[in-house]
Amino acid sequence: MTARDTKLPEHEAIYKKIRNMILFGELRPGQAVTILGLKDSINAGVTPVREAMRRLTAEGALEALGNRRVVVPEITAPRIDEIYFARFAIEPKMAELAAEKITDPEIDMLQTLDEHVDSAIDSGDVEAYLESNFRFHFALYDLAGTPVLRKIATSLWLQFGPSHRVVSGRFGTSNLPDMHSETLDALRRRDPLATARAIEGDIQQGLDLMTQALGA
Repeated sequence: MTARDTKLPEHEAIYKKIRNMILFGELRPGQAVTILGLKDSINAGVTPVREAMRRLTAEGALEALGNRRVVVPEITAPRIDEIYFARFAIEPKMAELAAEKITDPEIDMLQTLDEHVDSAIDSGDVEAYLESNFRFHFALYDLAGTPVLRKIATSLWLQFGPSHRVVSGRFGTSNLPDMHSETLDALRRRDPLATARAIEGDIQQGLDLMTQALGA
């Protein structure tokens, strides 16, 4: 856990740790997940791990099967269609709302986050790309002030995160979605609609790669 996580209540810090293991693909699609296995891997107690698994199952990040088995869901073409339909509906709107109220220091903050994305792409570091890309998007979405939409968007990212890691490793970082420069340019112009279109383009690039991977 990071220093920031240790400041959270134990159950919340453990939830966040397991959530990030799913979000950034440390747990792979189809992988079985057990309370004892997670307990040992993150050095946590049984009760908070069990609670985290319940929350993540409710959010769609884990899937409960028969015989009390829990797995990381495997992505399918119909499921991808649903996830990306929802992303197209929600994320550009949050970006548009953020652009209507963003300040220069907040744009500078996003620029710094995007530099981490660029560095990960240049170095071929898939794990760093996934984490920095998530932080860029959700730093922008947080500025919209829409907690309900933010919660839905996080759930969607959790559902495709493990497969995104597999796809990213297959295609390499140089081919991964990155329309952040276009997003930042639109934000500097204080153009909400252009900001939304840039985010739509970023999402579309991700969908194209995911569809290509599923077809292969």
